[in-house]
Amino acid sequence: MLKTLEDLINIIRDRKKSSPDKSYTKKLLEDKSLSTKKVKEEIVELIEAVENNTNKIHEAADVLYHLIVYLEANEIKIEDVIEELNKRKK
Repeated sequence: MLKTLEDLINIIRDRKKSSPDKSYTKKLLEDKSLSTKKVKEEIVELIEAVENNTNKIHEAADVLYHLIVYLEANEIKIEDVIEELNKRKK
C-alpha cells in the first residue's frame, strides 16, 4: 500500500525533469497558480462525492495526487510532513 504512494512521489519528482508539453504533472509543478487551483477544485469534488456517496475513492485519489504535486511545487517534502506527523504522536 505505502509502496504505491512512494512510487507516486518518485514519479512526480521524476516529472520535474520532463518537458511541460509532455507531462500534466510538469505543468502543475511549474504553474503554482494552476496547482493551487487544482488542489482546491479536487477537495471540493471530494467533499461533494462524500456528501453524495459517489466516486469517493476516485476523488480521494485525485486529492492525494494533486496535494503531493502541490507540496513538491512549493518545495515541501512529504518526508518532512511525515516527520511532523510523527512528532505529534502521543
